[in-house]
Amino acid sequence: MPRAVKGVLVECDPSVKAIILKYDEERHDYVVEDLDDDRHLVIKESQLQNLKDRLGQELDEKIMQPEEEDSES
Repeated sequence: MPRAVKGVLVECDPSVKAIILKYDEERHDYVVEDLDDDRHLVIKESQLQNLKDRLGQELDEKIMQPEEEDSES
């Protein structure tokens, strides 16, 4: 009998959902079920923190640093 996988319902922006699904294509490490809308996934409970860390790194790399304002003398 297959072992049941515990899952966590996650609500996210459609763009973040697309990133998660892309990650999952590699090794099917994260997604238990892709619900039929643009915001919800069931993620493996054991992989939730790993996914958060990976998303954080991805988003940190894409965030532009604010330009320094010229100081007035």
